Amino acid sequence: MSNIRVLSQQSEQEADVEVSWADQQRINEFSKLNAKIDDLEERYEKLKQEKEYLDDVSMELELADEDEPIRHKIGDAFVHIPVSEALDRVAKDNEQLDLKLEAVKSEMDSVQSKMSDLKKDLYAKFGSSINLEKD
Repeated sequence: MSNIRVLSQQSEQEADVEVSWADQQRINEFSKLNAKIDDLEERYEKLKQEKEYLDDVSMELELADEDEPIRHKIGDAFVHIPVSEALDRVAKDNEQLDLKLEAVKSEMDSVQSKMSDLKKDLYAKFGSSINLEKD
């Protein structure tokens, strides 16, 4: 059995859309932004996971005995420090992580906005002849 079908005149005309140099540049820019958003999402997830770990450490330190020093990793070495100092360090690390998360989220929003504008322009010109959606 044959899978031959006749294209409608409209489909045939849509398939013949000419791609200019500027259009190709916009398509390439969209592709780069798409790759960048994937990287940013991966980085955001890693930072969120690190934040969860810090929150767990903070809860564990809250339960620790105040008189007993704990081991805290600084660089490649572990040092014994009081629980109160460890809590301060974890709180500072948590604040820095919050700032990093906010920066990555802001950058993701900016890239999404640019992608949305490009997607609108490209779909306006090419219609159903182009697919810009993730699979």
